[in-house]
Amino acid sequence: MDRRKFLTATAAFATAPLALSAPAIARTGSSTIVELAAATPDLSTLVTAVQAAGLVDTLSGPGNFTVFAPTNAAFAALPAGTLDALLADIPALTDILTYHVSADYYPAEALLGQRGRVPTVQGDFLSIDARGAGVHINGSTAVTTADVFASNGVVHIIDGVLLPH
Repeated sequence: MDRRKFLTATAAFATAPLALSAPAIARTGSSTIVELAAATPDLSTLVTAVQAAGLVDTLSGPGNFTVFAPTNAAFAALPAGTLDALLADIPALTDILTYHVSADYYPAEALLGQRGRVPTVQGDFLSIDARGAGVHINGSTAVTTADVFASNGVVHIIDGVLLPH
């Protein structure tokens, strides 16, 4: 293989979505993603945003979603006025919230030791790096609690709000 073909193949591999398979038996909880989030006090801002964006039915419905769920502190760390502006701009809010959701199932065991991209419902990709200590998304956002299983997917709680590129 010549150098150009090698570099092209290497670049394609480095930017490919994670080709990870779900475990043979997916672990599930008895609550939907929305019910689980509503029962978690530290996700109350996320629940408010999901309700405002009209995504409750989607995230309560059937599926095998992966949700990267920002904590209340993550939303509070946004610049002053940002959350209120998003709650008033439903298309922008929906864009950001769907950037936190993959229609595919990625439990922590599928991510650990990997580096790649996860497709989002919003249409863009999240960069995942789980080769070292913990799982990091888009460089600096960390998964603080992994594998909160719901009946329709898995939730990973994160310490930042992810913004589409």
